[in-house]
Amino acid sequence: MIELWQQILSFLNDYGLWLAIGSLIFFVISLASVPLIVARIPVDYFTLAGHQRQHQRQHHPVLHTLIICAKNLFGFILLTAGIIMLFTPGQGILSILFALMIMNYPGKFKLECSIMRKPLIFNAVNRLRAKQHREALLPPEYPG
Repeated sequence: MIELWQQILSFLNDYGLWLAIGSLIFFVISLASVPLIVARIPVDYFTLAGHQRQHQRQHHPVLHTLIICAKNLFGFILLTAGIIMLFTPGQGILSILFALMIMNYPGKFKLECSIMRKPLIFNAVNRLRAKQHREALLPPEYPG
C-alpha cells in the first residue's frame, strides 16, 4: 500500500504541473464554450416535434457522414473533458450533457430528456440561455 502511494506521489511530482495546466485550459474552454452551445439549442429541442424536425434535415451522403464524424469526435472530446472536470475545476456535468447532445447513439433523445427533467439541470441551462438573451427551453416531452 505504501508503494502505491509512493508511485502516485511520484506521478504527481512528474506530471502534476501538466495536469494543472490541462485542467486550467479545460476550465477556460468550458467557461467560454458552454454558454455559446446552450444559446444555440433550439427552444423546442426536447419536445417530440423538435426531435422529429431534427431528423428531417437532408444533406448529401458524403457531407452527412463527415458532419456525423466531426460531431462525434467533438462530442467525445467534450465528454472526456467533462469527466475530467468532475474532479477538477470546470463545468463537468454541463459539459457531459452537451457532449451527449452532440454525439449520435441509440437512445440519445430519451437520455437527454431524462437528464433535462432534473429541475437543477433544466433551470441551470435556462439561466445560461437567459444570460445570452435567449428564450427558455420548453420542458422535455419524452414519454416514460
